[in-house]
Amino acid sequence: MVGGGTAGWISASLLAKKLKGDPTKTVTIIESPNIPIIGVGEGTVPSIRETLRKIGISERDLFVHCDATFKQSIKFTNWLDNSIHGKYNSYHHLFDYPFPFGDNLCPYWHNDQSSDFAEMVSIQQHTAESMRAPKDMVHREFEGVSDYAYHFDAHKFAVLLKRNAIDNLGIEYIQDNVTDVRLGTENLIEAIVLEQCGDKNFDFYVDCSGFSSILLGGSLEIPFIDKKDVIFSNRALTVQVPEEESVIPPYTISTAHKAGWVWDIALSRRRGVGFVFSDHFMAQDQAYQKLERYVGRSLDSLNVRAIKMKIGHRKKAWHKNCVAIGLSQGFVEPLEATAILISDFSANFLCNKLPHNTSELPVLEKRFNNAVIYTWERVIDFVKLHYCISDRQDSDFWIENRNTNSIPDSLLEKLSLWKHSYPTKDDFFSKFEVFDIENYLYILCGMKYGFTKRLLDPQAMDRYGEQVVKVLMAAKEQQKLLPDQRALLKKLKLHGFPSI
Repeated sequence: MVGGGTAGWISASLLAKKLKGDPTKTVTIIESPNIPIIGVGEGTVPSIRETLRKIGISERDLFVHCDATFKQSIKFTNWLDNSIHGKYNSYHHLFDYPFPFGDNLCPYWHNDQSSDFAEMVSIQQHTAESMRAPKDMVHREFEGVSDYAYHFDAHKFAVLLKRNAIDNLGIEYIQDNVTDVRLGTENLIEAIVLEQCGDKNFDFYVDCSGFSSILLGGSLEIPFIDKKDVIFSNRALTVQVPEEESVIPPYTISTAHKAGWVWDIALSRRRGVGFVFSDHFMAQDQAYQKLERYVGRSLDSLNVRAIKMKIGHRKKAWHKNCVAIGLSQGFVEPLEATAILISDFSANFLCNKLPHNTSELPVLEKRFNNAVIYTWERVIDFVKLHYCISDRQDSDFWIENRNTNSIPDSLLEKLSLWKHSYPTKDDFFSKFEVFDIENYLYILCGMKYGFTKRLLDPQAMDRYGEQVVKVLMAAKEQQKLLPDQRALLKKLKLHGFPSI
């Protein structure tokens, strides 16, 4: 494993867990002492809970050591035209599956629209907006009333992963710089050359070296497929804002501006804020001023980092005896917490079928690439969806995002289909859809996508209306029972949750 960070340590941990008990196989991670991790992947999705459970990291450790908080949603603000929908228009992309009482309520919402879609179809928006946690102290680790993920300090999370991997999973750790990569017969990687330790020979290599992709993109020369013509955002200014006593929203706040958007993530001791923009539509000086205005204080005493984002993915994620995971595989702006999501997916998928000898490499390589590249294409579709269905008219950035030349054909086909019918399960036929029907519904309905309206008979309206009332009643009950997030975090750090 070349490279640490979140992607490297998650991948190494899952591999070590998979190979545990086999004395003939070892996992070694080589981490440069000179290259810092990017450290802005502070939001996750619910699948991270299963990964943490699998590699043996408790929720209490995560909250104590990584300043973690609960995440139940992404709240999108100003993604629509203020002159039409009102200033500070907003909607939630929840983690809970909608329609808890059975029926698809899209037709009812479309005919009624007396409240937001997410508010009508799930209790989670109600509890999240009242700043409640998704669970209480009586719930076991990784379980709760609602589906949830985490916000955390990415640097501290990498340290926690590293300590657990070395102490509990038996991973060999080498801190050194890679100076060369040697290829052998049939273009297989034969050895990597380290600055201090010299030649190191392994059977299989995982490239987690970040944007540099020194193995897959460098030595093996797998080209990068640039998606800048689809996703325009290519820069970010990030800052950490101290804040210990305020209310902690249990959701990421994503606020759109004229050339991109701002993420705002509340941890237990600070906020992580990132101003994402396209330098084709906004200069960095102007972005800095707008970030300062958003934060509401001078940034002079804070460390503002400028990050260049290269949007796209490698043509192949696996070549010969090398797999890339993390930024070395690809990157898309963190609008939907995609970085850790795809790293986690790729590492788990790799572990499901590991090669035992070189004769197995071609068929496993093809299988892995088919799945991972399909996943990348669908992720890019989903991120683009947020932009291309917006009705904002206030800048060239938003107008250009609606240009059909910038929208993948696969997404255009879906949008054309959904003009006449709401999304259904069979529109998402692959198990490698990391964003499924519920994710699309929250975005499409939240952004008032122009579905063709269906008239419902009075009996159907009554039946659906009864389910909406049940949602509201269940939400009020949970609001009484679930604790405030900051209050729960204080208890958790002292006592922890019951073990599974």
